Amino acid sequence: MTIRPPASCPALRAIGIASGLALLATNPSLAETLESALAKAYQGNPSLNAGRAGVRAIDENVAIAQAGYRPQVNVAASIGVQYLQTRSASAVASVGGGAAGSSASSASTGSSLGGSSLGGSSLGGTTGAAGAAGSALGTSTAGGTTTGIGTGTGTSGLASGAGGQSAGSIGTTTDVTSQVLTSSNRTTRTTYLPSSASLNITQTIFNGFQTDNTVRRAESTVYGQRETLRFTELTVLYNAVQAYMNVLSNTATLELNRNNVEVLEEQLRQTRDRFNVGEVTRTDVAQAEARLAGARSQVSAAESTLRTSIGIYRQNIGVEPRQLAPGRPLDRYVPVSLDAAIAIGLREHPQIVSAIHAVDAAEAQVKILEGQLAPQLSLQGSLSQLYDQNGPNTSFFVGFVGGRLNIPIYEGGQTYAQIRQAKETVGQTRIQVDQVRDQVRAQIVDFWGRLEAAKAQVIAAQAQVQANEVALNGVREEARVGQRTTLDVLNAQQELLNSRVNLILAQRDRVIFSYGVVQAIGQLTARFTALPVEYYSAKIHYDQVKDLWFGLRTPDGR
Repeated sequence: MTIRPPASCPALRAIGIASGLALLATNPSLAETLESALAKAYQGNPSLNAGRAGVRAIDENVAIAQAGYRPQVNVAASIGVQYLQTRSASAVASVGGGAAGSSASSASTGSSLGGSSLGGSSLGGTTGAAGAAGSALGTSTAGGTTTGIGTGTGTSGLASGAGGQSAGSIGTTTDVTSQVLTSSNRTTRTTYLPSSASLNITQTIFNGFQTDNTVRRAESTVYGQRETLRFTELTVLYNAVQAYMNVLSNTATLELNRNNVEVLEEQLRQTRDRFNVGEVTRTDVAQAEARLAGARSQVSAAESTLRTSIGIYRQNIGVEPRQLAPGRPLDRYVPVSLDAAIAIGLREHPQIVSAIHAVDAAEAQVKILEGQLAPQLSLQGSLSQLYDQNGPNTSFFVGFVGGRLNIPIYEGGQTYAQIRQAKETVGQTRIQVDQVRDQVRAQIVDFWGRLEAAKAQVIAAQAQVQANEVALNGVREEARVGQRTTLDVLNAQQELLNSRVNLILAQRDRVIFSYGVVQAIGQLTARFTALPVEYYSAKIHYDQVKDLWFGLRTPDGR
């Protein structure tokens, strides 16, 4: 059955709904068919395109999981500025007529060392802590007596304290004069750049098969997301069918109501003429006026409904509806029986298949957590170059290769709890598979029953229209000879209108529910129904990215 409303809707231009819209195109080659509308929805529907982008994003989870098989390489470098300041002090002393003495320096307090010789033989040495000023310690007298740190002929002594006070033995020499001649302080400042660079490589050798199971979980997630995309495709195409058929049926209903207004206006004119000649009463005129007012109200309601359906059409298909051709049922893809439809749906419906992949992903998660209890073995290597680390003008080069073994003993019970939790999640997802199967079965039975009812309603509505047309003609003839009242004619006209509207709705449901059955069994896809469009393949992007080692651009160049 097909819906064939009037060829044009001139009043649509007056109400500004869709200029030039016609349900049945005057030029069939320019008409928008249901198949072409579905092709536009398949290509441009935002929900479907968003689902495709979501699948492409999920594809990258496999590449992320594959990274566990590959080495981790990184380069580190550092550089800084270091400042060093050093202070030193020195003093020179002369003893008697001998050679010059010795001196020593310190970075903070300073000290002086002195010694003397007479006739080439050692008479003694003096040592003094100079303090902050670095002054020499020890005194000498003209009589040849020296106090300080020194050794003489068989004697030694210790001098300390300010002013060179004697504390210890006093050595005695003959004709020796000691005198400090000079002293100086020196500060050294040094700035240098300690720096380093290193290359580090880590390769996992064994991690309890966590990487294998992570890849398996990622792949199951990808397959499940593809089925979710397929379900989105089913939903989008079915919604597009509904939008297309609603525009058709609502436009036809609007035309019927407008035609009814024209008929009632003519009926009111005739009734008033008959009232003027005394054939009918004022009551008959009032009844005709009331029925006309109700018909005009129905026109306003039909216009509003059509506006809504046009907006939904634009939302689902992406363009304004223009010159829509009649829609036809999808009977060639409807199974021969309800049992066959249920069998196909339980086997192929994307929600069921997606739920099964969710079980696989949950089981892989259990294996990943169990792998955390296994030993972890990795190979590590590094090359390092260091400059000025222990002072200026120094460098080191270090190379290292080694293995690292980590054996978990006890982590507080966290991993064990996570494993038990993951196992319960597996049980939950398996129950959800059964739940989805029941939902799919119920949906198939529902759409199958609606389709059968729509078929019967079309046949009944056609018979009803034919009968009401005969009845209306008879009532009009009888009214001319005074056997029927004006109200009888108005009632017959309204019944004919209602039956025609019911026929349009039944024909619409006949088409929609045929697509609904195919959608319920999971086969309302562009590929299965052979829509005239280039088919989208999620596998192409998956194959492009699953083994990539590096790269920032997506396969489409972004």
